[in-house]
Amino acid sequence: MLRFDHLAVSARDLAEGVAVVEQALGVALAGGGQHPHMATHNRLLGLGDLYLEVIAADPAQQAPKWPRWFDLDNFEGAPRLTNWVACCDSISAAVAASPAGVGIPVALQRGDYRWQMAVPADGKLPFDGCFPALIEWAGTLHPARALPESDVRLQRLEVAHPQAKALTAALAGIFDDARVVIVPGAVKAMRATFITPHGLRVLE
Repeated sequence: MLRFDHLAVSARDLAEGVAVVEQALGVALAGGGQHPHMATHNRLLGLGDLYLEVIAADPAQQAPKWPRWFDLDNFEGAPRLTNWVACCDSISAAVAASPAGVGIPVALQRGDYRWQMAVPADGKLPFDGCFPALIEWAGTLHPARALPESDVRLQRLEVAHPQAKALTAALAGIFDDARVVIVPGAVKAMRATFITPHGLRVLE
């Protein structure tokens, strides 16, 4: 079974993405760092059992010779919620149970954190990125347990897609979390509602 791991907000510029999220939720992000293999960098927010990351291409690093994850090479516009990530105990088994194109496991690390992540050859996850990216953490270290308490919790992640029925079927039997709701939509859209110290707040 897959388990909800984290949310990803994509941005062209990391500082811009951080500012948008901090203003929307009314709390400060913390932690994060660089991903040399993908030439990206991020900042994080703890959400209890989950976390949120703002991620962008890192201009301080040389661009990779392969597509970046989350289709960041083609990202345009304002910072926004683009992806969600599910963790598993066996990434090879998770890939086998997922739609074609979910990616090939790649071993990665950032500081003391080590993990494998299924990265599509073209950077584009199934269902226009509405199917979760797959991750398998090595050992017991996990960002959600190391981040400071934010008093922010995810209440609901609404994922809209024209092929909502097919996406629901692809997740059936491998993922079950009441916080994630798949709904029909004319185009891909994600909307996350959070319980915060300032009341309910929304990221899209």
